[in-house]
Amino acid sequence: MLARAADRTACRSLIRNGSKSFYLASLLLPAKVREPSYALYAFCRLADDAVDEQAGGCGLAAVARLRARLDAVYDGRPENVAVDRAFTEVVERYAIPRVLPEALIEGFAWDAEGRRYETLSDLQAYGVRVAGSVGAMMALLMGARSPEAVSRACDLGVAMQLTNIARDVGEDARAGRLYLPRIWLREAGLDPDRWLAAPSFETALGEIVARLLDAAEALYLRAGPGIAGLPAACRPGIYAARYLYAEIGREVARRGHDSVSSRAVVARSRQKALLWRALASAVMSARAEAHAPLAEAAYLVDAVSNAPLHCRTVGTGHSWWQVGANIGVGLEILARLEKRERAIQTDVAEPSGAPTPLRQS
Repeated sequence: MLARAADRTACRSLIRNGSKSFYLASLLLPAKVREPSYALYAFCRLADDAVDEQAGGCGLAAVARLRARLDAVYDGRPENVAVDRAFTEVVERYAIPRVLPEALIEGFAWDAEGRRYETLSDLQAYGVRVAGSVGAMMALLMGARSPEAVSRACDLGVAMQLTNIARDVGEDARAGRLYLPRIWLREAGLDPDRWLAAPSFETALGEIVARLLDAAEALYLRAGPGIAGLPAACRPGIYAARYLYAEIGREVARRGHDSVSSRAVVARSRQKALLWRALASAVMSARAEAHAPLAEAAYLVDAVSNAPLHCRTVGTGHSWWQVGANIGVGLEILARLEKRERAIQTDVAEPSGAPTPLRQS
């Protein structure tokens, strides 16, 4: 039990320091969901880093290594790594079909091989793998296994991924990557390969970014019924994630859809307001019209529907006052970050040594 507790602590620390938006949203989740979600996200994060940090054509070798690690997880013999041990426990406890993490790794393989995305459908297929799969796994942690719930979880994951792509156009291009649908660039009079060789912002590119954010917004709206159908105690955390990521897109829009010259960051004060909005939405949310799954995500939904259910029943009961207390913790963290930022700004204005900049993520 002590080893398991240490593994969970390691996962929590990794997410707190490396995935601040998710960590902030996770504070609104019930503890019975929050702790396994750290193991899930830690495995996904380390897998992403393992591929992303490889250079010189070694990414596919890293993907092969990830697949071997996943084999060990599903054989019940994880490698002697805290994250792998914790993820194995989650896989067994919540009966996560292997096709879900396999889809994630397939998306990383697409990155490693430099796949191109001609259409929005091609890009959504990528988003389903690297983000929709994670959304589906999160739904299982919350006990939501119906086709409707998993479909909406995939919608939300893909929406977040499209938002990230819209925010990171310049950063990705400088790393030699282009995720914007190439047909959109050609329709706007831009040659994809020439633009990637010398990325710069222009009005036509801004219109493409706006178009991508519109596609993300449509998926955020589709995801709404799924959030409303989750256990009541789980809704604030998922609404928080939805609002925090969607706000990134709005910040990109405020900058004239220029995500080449700078990277959009949501202000702390705005994050606070969105946390309170998440709680209000969780209380007032109502179900709306259902939708079929994205065509690109249908195979994940089918995999969950057809998987044998052998997981232990996991309750998600959580008192509303405890949810409110978690919001208080989130606000306290934001306050500490703001205080640190102000101190750094003061040191920059009146140097008294070498200040350490706060890294945004």
